[in-house]
Amino acid sequence: MKKLPILLLALCLTVSSACGAGGVPSAAPTAAPTASPEPTPEPDAAEKALAAMTTDQKIGQLFLVRPESLDPALTPEQAHNTTLYGATAVSEAMAQTLRDYPAGGVAVFGKNIVSPKQLKAFTAALQNASAVPLLLGIDEEGGSVSRIAGTKGFDVPRYNSAESVGATGDPAQAEAMGAAIGSYLAEYGFNLDFAPVADVNTNPNNIVIGSRAFGSDPALVAKMVSAEIAGLHRAGVMTCAKHFPGHGDTAGDTHDGYVSVTKTWDELKACELVPFTAAMDAGTDMIMAAHITAVNVTDDGLPASLSKEMITDRLRDGLGWNGVVITDALSMGAVLNNYSSADAAVKAVLAGADILLMSYDYKAAFDGVKDAVADGTISQARLDESVLRILDLKMRYELLK
Repeated sequence: MKKLPILLLALCLTVSSACGAGGVPSAAPTAAPTASPEPTPEPDAAEKALAAMTTDQKIGQLFLVRPESLDPALTPEQAHNTTLYGATAVSEAMAQTLRDYPAGGVAVFGKNIVSPKQLKAFTAALQNASAVPLLLGIDEEGGSVSRIAGTKGFDVPRYNSAESVGATGDPAQAEAMGAAIGSYLAEYGFNLDFAPVADVNTNPNNIVIGSRAFGSDPALVAKMVSAEIAGLHRAGVMTCAKHFPGHGDTAGDTHDGYVSVTKTWDELKACELVPFTAAMDAGTDMIMAAHITAVNVTDDGLPASLSKEMITDRLRDGLGWNGVVITDALSMGAVLNNYSSADAAVKAVLAGADILLMSYDYKAAFDGVKDAVADGTISQARLDESVLRILDLKMRYELLK
């Protein structure tokens, strides 16, 4: 499959001179000296790639989907069923979907993994099927949420939990874990780990985070998160700090429905946000916005993933984050129970998110964003802003050359 061409612009300057009779240059009045114009900056590689894209290709870059969402034989319900069916190879029908709905990335789960040989072939086939190189992501946190390490037949390092690593108090242990995980992810074709977990586990009734977090002390978690990012980067794998603004002090599960946090912004900054600001300083590639409603921070009543107040006003303007923002999975109950796939996708983009993770109905979400761009609800400038961030990230990791 031919990869996206990078536009190479050649600038031609034609110089002409006027001559009088007999080939003698005609006299011209002496002009007053003028200042030399400032040179026009040469667009960088990501901007050139953006300029070469169709609108559909741009929109596709916003979406990171399940492999099953590319299979036209499956309904959205079947595609998101965690036990029913797992794509383990790329069919021609799936490749055609990537041509018609050119997603920017794919998230692989345990049900897509059979063996080392199969996984390498699968990730390579996904890349080959896409005109624009894909972000290939996976949840490999170390511990209970580890898609590869949790599958039999893989000779990879295994960790009890992030909590056990945090209990050592030694950031070098977290960096070593990141480097080890990143090394085998790269070996199997992945360029993105949905890690580290930057949550501070402060609520004993928390049913979602628990030992997935490095601990209950924000300063310790911040050190461990920064170190794990360094380790993953050393292996050449992108990082995604999650789940902003912090899932550690919640009692509900956003997979099932509405979840809120009651802390004020200042209270979040004193605890939950400490590891996220550390992750930014450590150069994390993405921050994942959770489906948590911060009822004493925002007035819109929306989960952070769909909230302009939270993503643009607080995360970007307040904390200074100008990198990629990815939503948590838009197929989760907190979103799915309240919004259509198209509405959720449009809301997330308008809120300031760049990547829409696993919309429930991918085609409906894609078409919803496309309609919103066509009617001006999402401006071309807003679309290009997110796509440029994504392309810049792909350039930095040499996915686009």
